[in-house]
Amino acid sequence: MDTEAQQTERDRSSHPSHSEETSDTEGQEERSRFALPSRITAWLPGGRITLTALICLLFLLLLNAFVVQPFQIPSGSMENGLRIGDRVLVNKLAYRFGAEPRRGDVVVFDGSGYFGDADYVKRVVGVGGDHVVCCDKEGRIEVNGRSVDESTFLYPGDSSSTVPFDVVVPDGTLFLLGDHRSRSSDSRDHLGSPGGGMIPVDDVIGRADWIVWPTAHWTRLKPSDAYARVPAAGGAHG
Repeated sequence: MDTEAQQTERDRSSHPSHSEETSDTEGQEERSRFALPSRITAWLPGGRITLTALICLLFLLLLNAFVVQPFQIPSGSMENGLRIGDRVLVNKLAYRFGAEPRRGDVVVFDGSGYFGDADYVKRVVGVGGDHVVCCDKEGRIEVNGRSVDESTFLYPGDSSSTVPFDVVVPDGTLFLLGDHRSRSSDSRDHLGSPGGGMIPVDDVIGRADWIVWPTAHWTRLKPSDAYARVPAAGGAHG
């Protein structure tokens, strides 16, 4: 009996238990998991600091490409809300998941082939199907038969427009104007150009949501509610 007991003990010691095998396997997986970063840091000049900087750079590039993008305001066409030199953050996800630009939104768009080979920032005044007219008896723009009070964002002393127009916005496009009308080259100035002054929704880069520089001008840009009472296209009266 003693001999059998001793043999059993030797058998147990010569074969690791299942838990020991699992522990060894997990240990190997943990080591392999951390082996690649260790090899990368050993290869890179600067080691962990350089790797961290590269990861941060990659994150910023992805953020800039798909989420938010900074733009600098080059002109006074959107004063007083946006001033020359202001830097805004453009929300590139605002219209990515079925949402469409709305009247009153301030958007950045690619004007190539329509306004010029550059990016522009303007306010959406008309969307697909809208009938936009300037001006009513009081000098206000009409959208779908409803006069719009733009005084909350229109540059002081400016009229709604010195250029008369009467347009219907094609589906999938936008009619855009600057807030500083007397200094803005916008849809009014391109009525005879390709596209008739309209910008395809697909060329909108995103919605300007924040002014982030200079810090004294830091603010969130909220869409104007001046167009809240404008009826849907096709429901105009008068």
